[in-house]
Amino acid sequence: MINKKVNNVQEALQGIENGMTLMLGGFGLCGIPENSIAELVNKETNNLTCISNNAGVDDFGLGLLLQKHQIKKMVSSYVGENAEFERQMLSGELEVELIPQGTLAERCRAAQTGIPAFFTPAGFGTEVAIGKETREFNGKMHIMELAFKADFAIVKAWKGDTAGNLIFKGTARNFNPCMAGAAKITIAEVEELVEAGTLDPNQIHTPGIFVQRIFQGEKYEKRIEKRTVRERK
Repeated sequence: MINKKVNNVQEALQGIENGMTLMLGGFGLCGIPENSIAELVNKETNNLTCISNNAGVDDFGLGLLLQKHQIKKMVSSYVGENAEFERQMLSGELEVELIPQGTLAERCRAAQTGIPAFFTPAGFGTEVAIGKETREFNGKMHIMELAFKADFAIVKAWKGDTAGNLIFKGTARNFNPCMAGAAKITIAEVEELVEAGTLDPNQIHTPGIFVQRIFQGEKYEKRIEKRTVRERK
């Protein structure tokens, strides 16, 4: 039986060096690899290119790496909740590539499945299309997008087993599944790690073939980005 379990986050992140390109799962603050991000801050790994739907908030998620200027370039879809991100982008300290959200997801999935490029109508006629090949399909113009190339993908799941099989919970099943297997090495941190054969095969969202390392995280904050509740009478 293949065992992909590593003992801790330090062991999981071995090999991540300055200047690498990382994929990081999550949507807002939901389903982000909290332990791995904190360890990247501690390791002071810098000059990173980060592919993530968003950049966290000022004091949590990828915002912690931005605070210490460890990120050279952000490849994202939505970045509206991070004031430090805005400051660095407008001052020229941070290189930013903004991508339509569906295109971001598909560039991850294409890398996962070994497809080098694809055509999409999203972004045609806008700045997104500048310098890209265009082609007409069924009377509608499309632009060609390339699959991502990343050194590491870091994802977060609810449950996993020692063979690397993953189950995501609720809305944390966002960019994590399409990033798993989309880089040279995929690291999964999970809330609960069990022995292989424990999980129901019919419930697994990402098979272990896409994961090289897995560890059990701890002390998850699971912050809510914007809490909206009705007033009690």
